[in-house]
Amino acid sequence: MFQRVLWVSLTQAIRSTALVLLPTSFISLLAWATAGSSNGNTTEPMRAALWMWLGAHHVPFHVIVPPAGLPGLFSYLPAGALVFPLLAIRSGLKRAFDGCDFNPRALRLIRILYATCYSGIATLLAWASTSRAVTPILYLVPLMSISLVFVASIGINSSRKTRDFSPIRLASYLLVIVMGFSSLALGASMFRHLKTIENLTVVLQPGLLGGLLLFILMALYIPNVVVATFAYAVGPGFAVGRDTLVSPLTHRVLEIPALPILGALPSSRHPFILFSALVVVAGGIVIYRVTMLHSVRALAHSYLYAVAGVALLSVLSCGSLFTRSLSAVGVSPWQVTAYVAVELLVGVLLGWLLPLLFGQLRNRVAR
Repeated sequence: MFQRVLWVSLTQAIRSTALVLLPTSFISLLAWATAGSSNGNTTEPMRAALWMWLGAHHVPFHVIVPPAGLPGLFSYLPAGALVFPLLAIRSGLKRAFDGCDFNPRALRLIRILYATCYSGIATLLAWASTSRAVTPILYLVPLMSISLVFVASIGINSSRKTRDFSPIRLASYLLVIVMGFSSLALGASMFRHLKTIENLTVVLQPGLLGGLLLFILMALYIPNVVVATFAYAVGPGFAVGRDTLVSPLTHRVLEIPALPILGALPSSRHPFILFSALVVVAGGIVIYRVTMLHSVRALAHSYLYAVAGVALLSVLSCGSLFTRSLSAVGVSPWQVTAYVAVELLVGVLLGWLLPLLFGQLRNRVAR
């Protein structure tokens, strides 16, 4: 059985890799052919395809920034690109699971062997794509690959859907709601600063194909900016470079990177935005009101899952953008997590205290 499971896991890992790598290779070759080159060597576009594939897995890169040749780090990667490897991995796992008729022992073995094969392939591709100017951080490749495999495998072998209470589901619903509000706020800000976004696009002069690729790239960066909008709304704000801060109470920005989506940045301080933190406080009240029907343990788990979800989104939405001056772009994970943890806790406490206060007031009025 082991040989059969190993073969199925390996073939599906290769298939999942190809599902994302082949389209990125086509895009890279098309961009290379359109831009022109002084030689006919296709090594550069193929390496670029591998870099895009690794970037979609959120693997950061050490880079040499021209023309001065200064060392830099590229870790501010588009969080939206994670969707593509997750879907490809999930498709491969489903096929591997179907081949074993959902045998519980085989499923565990498939998950382990698939993660091993996929991380091995990713590490080999990262090593093959290494150049003098761009070097993937190799020790993070297996970590990110294995993490994506286990995230993508959640719920695949579930034979039935249950309506029982789940702390993870409650925390997920709350995160989706608050990120939805943040998306609406981002859309309103983009509409308000449409001229700035247009000017940033004109400065880049991407051309027809370049404009299409730029549009796709900006779309993949939308989750990063949504998380930054959320951080702005709840208090800590975000950075667009070293020694910068954009928050409701502070606006310290000299210049912004030439990314059109960053044209939606607030142009000044807006202290009244802090009232939007009440949405997170309301989420804490919801957590208490829903989990009080179950147990204190359910309350603690829901609270911790919500805070952990915010921490994970924050980590995936920040990083460095090549140069030292842009070494901090996006949110500060620990600050956002701390703010949300406190605001949710305030909501939980209000959910516990308000009924007691209202009960005492009702008793006094009745007397």
